[in-house]
Amino acid sequence: MSVSLAILILYIAALFAISWYAKKRSEGEAENYALAGRKLNTPLIAVTIIGLAVGGASTIGVSEHAFRVGLSAGWYTIAWALGAIVMGMFMAKKYREQNITTISELIERHHDMKAVVLGVFCQIVIQLVIISLQYIAGGSILHAIMPDVFDFKSGMIVSAIVFIGITFIGGMWSASLSNVMNIVLIYVGILIATVVQFYRVGGMEGLAASLPAGVPWFSFTEGVGMVTITSWVVTLITVNLSLQSILQISLGAKDAETAKKGFVWGGIIMLPVGVLAAFLGICAKAMYPDAQAALALPEVIVSLQPLLAGITLAALWAADVSTACNLLLSAGTLFSNDIYKRFINPAADGSRQILMTRLCVMLTGLMTLGLAMTVSSILGTIMIGLSLTAAFTVIVIVALFFPQHSCKEAGFWTLLAGFVMLILWQFFPAVRILPNIIYMEWLVCIIAYALVAVIKPGKKAA
Repeated sequence: MSVSLAILILYIAALFAISWYAKKRSEGEAENYALAGRKLNTPLIAVTIIGLAVGGASTIGVSEHAFRVGLSAGWYTIAWALGAIVMGMFMAKKYREQNITTISELIERHHDMKAVVLGVFCQIVIQLVIISLQYIAGGSILHAIMPDVFDFKSGMIVSAIVFIGITFIGGMWSASLSNVMNIVLIYVGILIATVVQFYRVGGMEGLAASLPAGVPWFSFTEGVGMVTITSWVVTLITVNLSLQSILQISLGAKDAETAKKGFVWGGIIMLPVGVLAAFLGICAKAMYPDAQAALALPEVIVSLQPLLAGITLAALWAADVSTACNLLLSAGTLFSNDIYKRFINPAADGSRQILMTRLCVMLTGLMTLGLAMTVSSILGTIMIGLSLTAAFTVIVIVALFFPQHSCKEAGFWTLLAGFVMLILWQFFPAVRILPNIIYMEWLVCIIAYALVAVIKPGKKAA
């Protein structure tokens, strides 16, 4: 435990050192803090999108699910990878060419102010849900591996302090540069843990013999099922095309071609992580069949040699750090750019706007820490929250690819329809006529946009 704690402390110190180094680059204009001055190269774009995608849901969440259903749980991270590749191939370049800071600016060019306000609200809601899940994963890691140092609640609080602090200091530069270290740690740590545990359970023969019968542990599709897998893929492609935190990464690229290449390479590189995390969940089931599913992966790590356990702990925690920082930054950017500067203080200079973004990062972090205390299932919660991006994707696809058909009134009503559909799905089971909420969101949002465009054809965007 002392070795693991020492490695964790060194890792936290390294993160803050990188953040203070990044602080100099983030000062001055607001886009230096929010978008790294639009100077990110292809490798930094790649590691930043990997860092955002490979968080608590893609490691602890996948392992938790694999503990119950087997290897097919890894499709969650594969779906993220496919979403990043689609974003890179079709949208990243177009977004970068728009020279915007937030998705709301793009919405405003083609729709009315009601759509902008509702869009900001919905984007912030999505960010809050995902950030809160990183605290849950971070708390479970620290508590499981060092129970004498951290209980679950204190683990979440420490995670929150680090996540907020790093983002507060250095903004996008901090998130991008720290992700270089984070991604190396994630891949090395999870790969080492997978190889070690595989041989400890006796290879494939020993692993198969130790697992309970009746579950398709090694099937790549049966445990989760093709309906759920397809839903994950559709949801996460949708998310990659319109979530502010992902859009913000592409906007930080030095040019449009860099944005495209960074997302494609990031998607390709992240493909193996979900499979490794799922395999570790299966190993955990074989070794600790009565363990709590949410603590499956941490339980496995506790049994490793102390140095390896410390490295793997840092790797899993790095996954949370990399995701939470990007999300906190995007929530802060949405507020400072689309609420504070637009409605409260239009004359704010760059330094004032950076200060407001930093304050919002801190406020968002504290709010999501409170929310994290009430959430249980990582993957189940995150998929519900992410489905709301369908409305944004419908709007931006029309704006970027079919601007001649955009309708000013349609943006607001499409976003409202998506939000209402999310509430109905949660509280009125009778509306669940399709197998997953993402399909209902797409159907409702497309119909809403088309109906308004037909009913009010004279109100086209300029």
